[in-house]
Amino acid sequence: MPPLTKRRLSAEWEEQDGVLVAWPHEGSDWAATLDLVEPFFIELVREISREEIVVVVAPDRGVVERSLATSGACLSRIRIHELPTNDTWARDFGPLTVHEDDRPLLLDFGFNGWGLKFPANHDNRVTERLHDEGAFGATKMRRVGIILEGGSIDSDGGGTILTTAECLLNPNRNPHLSRPDLEAVLGKELGADRFLWLEHGYLAGDDTDSHLDTLARFCPDDTIIHLACDDPGDEHYPALGAMRRELSAFRTRQGVPYRLLELPWPAACHDDGGERLPATYANFLVINNAVLVPTYRDKNDKAALGVVALAFPGRRIVGIDAVPLIAQHGSLHCVTMQIPKGVLSPCKA
Repeated sequence: MPPLTKRRLSAEWEEQDGVLVAWPHEGSDWAATLDLVEPFFIELVREISREEIVVVVAPDRGVVERSLATSGACLSRIRIHELPTNDTWARDFGPLTVHEDDRPLLLDFGFNGWGLKFPANHDNRVTERLHDEGAFGATKMRRVGIILEGGSIDSDGGGTILTTAECLLNPNRNPHLSRPDLEAVLGKELGADRFLWLEHGYLAGDDTDSHLDTLARFCPDDTIIHLACDDPGDEHYPALGAMRRELSAFRTRQGVPYRLLELPWPAACHDDGGERLPATYANFLVINNAVLVPTYRDKNDKAALGVVALAFPGRRIVGIDAVPLIAQHGSLHCVTMQIPKGVLSPCKA
């Protein structure tokens, strides 16, 4: 018999071709605050384009072109695809890229608006439509018949997946699949043979049912960076303390504890109606040679950048004001999806 193919889900800090971003527009929940949030996206695209390609999807190409024309972004590295979208959270509807026998393969999982909470009819087709348009060159795509959002998992690049039970086992995603069932399906699709499940940890105001990328992240050299709450009076204190104990009990493939780095806790942010918003420094994006970190005009912003720098020595650490973005209950990592090296065609000279 021929040998079985070997898949591997890259770690985010491995070399990339680009990042996928979905532009906010008047047909989305951003309609009333476009003037506030567009500067965030302009800065985000400018910073990414310093290092790699930015694939932008938007219903109106002209809006994006006008916004970026004088932004200082590297325009030759920006590729705009005019496609309908419901919203901007590309992390959860963009492709997950595995390497199969060392060749990239795009996985298009189903996206149901975080358990049918929000419309997702357009977003669920973005990966397919981009592939049909040739956005990913000759890279093959595979549709996977289960619901999975990119923000709900993290890979160390070596076969270990970190995730939360609250999200992946929620009956609003794949009610027909048990934990062993999910491990079997995801193990096959992602090339994973180890799953580390967090049973604790949440953020008030989070619509995703505890996405991992708001709480804890793999970093190089068997490091996990995670959110921590040092205020016993805060509602998150018990859950994040329990999560810290779970992380401390996890072991690497070699059987030793992970190196844990605690992120500071930003002051509580609230919307105009008084609802708490899920501000978190864990929602950073790793790109080639840099890490982009959300900041919240908070006294702990500088300390958070310092912790991320400890996890990623040698990379530029760039803070980006995410206060306008957090108003819609998400942050920087949530609006991006990295595209590993070998997927996109190179820029023309």
